[in-house]
Parts: sequence; structure tokens; C-alpha cells
Amino acid sequence: MSFKVPNQYRITRGQMASTADDGNNGAFFVRGPNRKETCPLMVIATDGMGWEHVSVSLPGRCPTWAEMCFIKGLFWDDDDCVMQLHPPKSDWVNNHSYCLHLWRPVDQDIPRPMSELVGFKELGVLV
Repeated sequence: MSFKVPNQYRITRGQMASTADDGNNGAFFVRGPNRKETCPLMVIATDGMGWEHVSVSLPGRCPTWAEMCFIKGLFWDDDDCVMQLHPPKSDWVNNHSYCLHLWRPVDQDIPRPMSELVGFKELGVLV
């Protein structure tokens, strides 16, 4: 299990600047998996208070599932389980209408349902 940052995408100048000395904390402009997309994904990474976290945003739309999977693969290993949360409405915080978050607790495994509750791997993609 490994939380890491792709330093080649790190923002190193301006208001959001950081360096490798900041470890896993900083802002990153990442060209997404769809190379036709003109706007890079804005990613902010943090690893404090018992959580690894990235926020992913675009100026005019929410990131897609494919973009979130791509970012997950950049910041965590394939075998790591991370999550998007839907907290109680009373806990909602929305500072950006087109931002999604990925989270992983540092000191515990994320409980997951059996894969059969989602579907059957041997069937592959049906639609």
C-alpha cells in the first residue's frame, strides 16, 4: 500500500506552488486519460490527520469515472482501496461545484462488500 504523488505534474510556481520537500502534499495539473481534453485536471493532495486524500476538479464539469480511476492509479497502487464518500447532508461542504474527492484512512482497511453483491466477474462487461 502506497500513497505517492506524481511530482512531474506538481505545480511549482504561483499561489499553489509546492516542492518535493512538501512530500505528498501539494497541487498538481494532470493531463487526464482522454488526451483530446484541453483542460488538465486540477488535483490537490494531502496526507494528514489520519487520511490520504486527493481532490480532483475541472472548471466546467465534474471529473468522469475514467478520470477518477486514472487519478487513483497515479496516487495509489492498483491493490489499494480508496473511496468516495457520500456523508450525511448535514456534513456537506461544497467549495467547488465540479470537484470530487478520493479518500483512504491510514491506519485501517476500508470495509467492502463481497464482489458478488455488485455482479459476477466471470460475466465480464455486459453493456
